[in-house]
Amino acid sequence: MNIIDRYIFKKYMTTFIFTVAIFIVVIVIFDISEKLDDFLKNKASFTDVLLKYYALGSVPFFLNMLTPLINFIAVIFFTSKMADQTEIVPILNGGMSFNRLLRPYIYGASIIFAFTLVSNLWILPATNRIKVNFENVYVKPHKVSTNTSSTHMQIDSNTYVYIETFDTKSAIGYNFVLEKFDGIEMTEKLIADRVVWDSTINKWRIENYTNRIIAGLKETMEKGDRRDTTLDMIPRDFEVYENIFTAMTTQELNERIEKEETRGTGMMTDLLLEKYKRWISPFAAYILTLMGVALSSKKVRGGIGLSLGIGIGLSFTFLVFNQFTTMFALKGGFPPLLAVLTPSLVFLVLTFILLKKAPK
Repeated sequence: MNIIDRYIFKKYMTTFIFTVAIFIVVIVIFDISEKLDDFLKNKASFTDVLLKYYALGSVPFFLNMLTPLINFIAVIFFTSKMADQTEIVPILNGGMSFNRLLRPYIYGASIIFAFTLVSNLWILPATNRIKVNFENVYVKPHKVSTNTSSTHMQIDSNTYVYIETFDTKSAIGYNFVLEKFDGIEMTEKLIADRVVWDSTINKWRIENYTNRIIAGLKETMEKGDRRDTTLDMIPRDFEVYENIFTAMTTQELNERIEKEETRGTGMMTDLLLEKYKRWISPFAAYILTLMGVALSSKKVRGGIGLSLGIGIGLSFTFLVFNQFTTMFALKGGFPPLLAVLTPSLVFLVLTFILLKKAPK
């Protein structure tokens, strides 16, 4: 990098870090004021709130969620200030092309992209688990259901399971039905009062069961008080509390998607949305950085306030658009990949238009 590159890159990073710090402080203050009653009512200690919930849980979550938008605002702020102080015009008049001017911005966006990608794939699942576990105990325990009802699940190509009620806290299922098929013909049907997960041997204990074995026109009946068996499911497969998928590692998420393809329990859209967001959302760093330069590189009569106002408006538009496509995927059948890609693609097209009209 030459002197101008280092100058712009330094402004980029310092403005970004400063903006992040301000946003995090403001968000944490508002979050504390909103949840203080819950902390006091559920007797959360000050140390747990400060270290577990905020330092290790909420701050990484907020940081990752807001990084693209904070980056956008930071780029607009320091670039419009450079333009207002007539720093960009001499750079362009000195022989540096507009495309060459973008190089230090790309360097900065690459650092933010790498940070966001690493966080999405490896850091955030661990910190989100801390955050979700804390919230389920001290913030909204009344909203977390330990029981799931009427669960149908296909655990392999020939075996189907039904559980009327499953208590994830005790790992006990009630009114359990297991059916096995050979093609379209049923070969076995087991009905039990309870099914219990035995963590010491990693097997399911079936209690008070009746098992019908069907072989053509012949049928045998077997009854028993207890039977240990291995099934391709674990108690965690029945967990339904909020944000559970954000607390899964990438490997756990991929394994859950693979199982869901067979089981069809209705969670595939949520799983795919989380997977695609982890890989695609970091690219917003490049899109919003280039858009920010295109919007703020021209000196305007309104000063930096006008550019900053437009930037904040577009930031919230991007956030709302992203939420809209996500809900459309969850409720309206919109493909999850398109739901994650659409906001970025729309803003990418807008970025190219703005770059074409930017002063050269």
